[in-house]
Amino acid sequence: MQPTRILPDLQCSLLCEEIRQEVTGNLFLIGVIGFIRVPQLPVVAFKLSVFNRWTAGVGQFTEGVRLIAPDQTTVLRKGEVKFGLQEPNHHATNVTLFAQVEFKVAGTYYIEVLVDDVMKLRYPVPVILAPMPNQPQQPVPPGELPA
Repeated sequence: MQPTRILPDLQCSLLCEEIRQEVTGNLFLIGVIGFIRVPQLPVVAFKLSVFNRWTAGVGQFTEGVRLIAPDQTTVLRKGEVKFGLQEPNHHATNVTLFAQVEFKVAGTYYIEVLVDDVMKLRYPVPVILAPMPNQPQQPVPPGELPA
């Protein structure tokens, strides 16, 4: 008997500055983010992208992605997308965009990835306040992360 539904495995999840697609259909990730260092707070990230790849499942699913504040309860952004896998050896790639994300305080934020309301991964994204040494504070234009 062939299974009609197997919950998929999350092969990877990466927070990036941007994700682009080549003419060949391949994706390339720009600016994979492990932490966000800023000279002042609050700051607004113009765009954050979450790249998720699923495999080893069969059926129709709903992916949920959430950005959680350091208090670990406030959901700053969330996204949801439906996807399907016909065979266990297939894969599905989903990209969630979060626009105009305001980071008000330093601390550890979290990305949570769920499939059909089952938590598959939760990983930290520290926001670090690190003023530039011996330089006057420069205001960061709205919608930009400092270099």
